[in-house]
Amino acid sequence: MGLDKVVGSAAEAVADIHSGASLAVGGFGLVGIPWFLIEALREQGADDLMVVSNNCGVDGAGLGLLLDDHRISRVIASYIGENKEFGRQYLAGEITLELTPQGTLAERMRAGGSGIGAFYTPTGVGTMVSDGGLPYRYHPDGTIAEASEPKEVREFQGKQMVLEEGIVTDFALVRATRVDRAGNAQFHAASRNFNVPAAMAGRVTVVEAEEVVEVGEIDPADVHLPGIFVKRIVALTPEQAARKDIEKRTTRGERPTQTTSSKEA
Repeated sequence: MGLDKVVGSAAEAVADIHSGASLAVGGFGLVGIPWFLIEALREQGADDLMVVSNNCGVDGAGLGLLLDDHRISRVIASYIGENKEFGRQYLAGEITLELTPQGTLAERMRAGGSGIGAFYTPTGVGTMVSDGGLPYRYHPDGTIAEASEPKEVREFQGKQMVLEEGIVTDFALVRATRVDRAGNAQFHAASRNFNVPAAMAGRVTVVEAEEVVEVGEIDPADVHLPGIFVKRIVALTPEQAARKDIEKRTTRGERPTQTTSSKEA
């Protein structure tokens, strides 16, 4: 593809994602998620997807759209979050869920993208993460249909650590703030969260970019993801780039007026 990895549309970028494919998807809640790649994939129609992501969007947004259509069969995530449908499908035995500690999940994706097959970590030792028995899937009657197996635990420098495998997926969908045409990418603030390790984990990584610039316009010191990890870029319109929904808005209201009595004074 040369140095110019920009493709014509989100639909073109996800056209070859097949049913049964595995996907690493960036974002945290709704922060930094690839909105338009997810929606294009929904229109494309692939199902029986295995998704690796910090969570699975929220009801009716992000990956929650694919959940609503029952297009996801297995998820590796760190929490269910604000998605009631995700929780319902899991408890009803309609989806398989491998819950993984958040930092471990990020490192599993980074490791997979770095060619590291597995690593040891103290996180999860002495729990079902290492000992097994973590429910992956339920029967409709609430009994466990599939559970995790015990993992190898070894001692390093006097500390017990559990073996975790790196994750490599068929595709990765991420969103970046600035990308040059060779795929070198920048992520702003919290959008840097899971986008970088997700992008590394994918064999074919697709980036939707709020801004596409020419090669050389991003200082090498500001590159968070080297272009070697990126295969396709989708340039968003200014209107699309401005779309940054949040899960829920919480305000504290008016602060009460403080008065001081003569005694307190």
